Amino acid sequence: MVHIPHKMSSKTANAMALQHRPRKRFGQNFLRDTNVIERIVDAIHPTGDDHIIEIGPGQGALTKYLLPACRKLEVIELDRDLAAHLAEGLQKEEHFQIHQQDVLKFDFDTLDAEEKSLRIVGNLPYNISTPVMFYLLKYQHLIKDMTFMLQLEVVNRLAAKTGDKNYGRLGLMVQYHCQVEHLFNVPSAAFTPKPKVSSAIVRLAPHPTLPAPARDVNCLKLVIRTAFNQRRKILKNSLKSLVSEEVLNTLPLDTSLRPENLSLQDYVLISDAISNSDRND
Repeated sequence: MVHIPHKMSSKTANAMALQHRPRKRFGQNFLRDTNVIERIVDAIHPTGDDHIIEIGPGQGALTKYLLPACRKLEVIELDRDLAAHLAEGLQKEEHFQIHQQDVLKFDFDTLDAEEKSLRIVGNLPYNISTPVMFYLLKYQHLIKDMTFMLQLEVVNRLAAKTGDKNYGRLGLMVQYHCQVEHLFNVPSAAFTPKPKVSSAIVRLAPHPTLPAPARDVNCLKLVIRTAFNQRRKILKNSLKSLVSEEVLNTLPLDTSLRPENLSLQDYVLISDAISNSDRND
């Protein structure tokens, strides 16, 4: 493991120490295990050219490793007490900025960022992890990659391949936009308070060029949602409300398969066929 040198002064580091009662309404579970933290930093591998955005820095466990290793670090923290404490402890760091705000309302276009330059990291609260990921995809033109701590179950769904039991809507739509890499798992004992579920680190890297671009992404979402809402049915039955069997039979795929047996490319074919059919009506 390559350890990022911790150049922050001990005085600053001590100033960041805070006795804070985790708040359930914010889904706060603070990472405490130094070995896990260093492994995450190693996976991110920040460089002196990086502009990093950390979501939910909490008490700064990861922040203090990232700050001395990148060109600019901005953090988004909803909790006013934690935001104030971080601001106080790091106020002398010129390349650090804190935004006390809900990430789901934050306008990333207001950042001084070049195209594909932002590196997003964070330990996302489990109750908002999926909305946050899809919200960030709206700004993928600015994002180089995203490294997140998520519930293991969610990471398994994100990285699932055709035929896997975890294969479904979430993985398909994120894989449409990003390359997904399940990096490693994190035990619940690494947190305070200890969550009831295991976690994992995942990297999402927006595709430079979409491998299977759809004519209408909203139509693709509808096709995938409709198919997996009836995942036990074969394709021609689960999608009959959207497309005729005659149209499906013109496509180079097996309509007797179930939703989990079709690839992303297959769903794009179906979506495009529906889009073309709608235009010709």
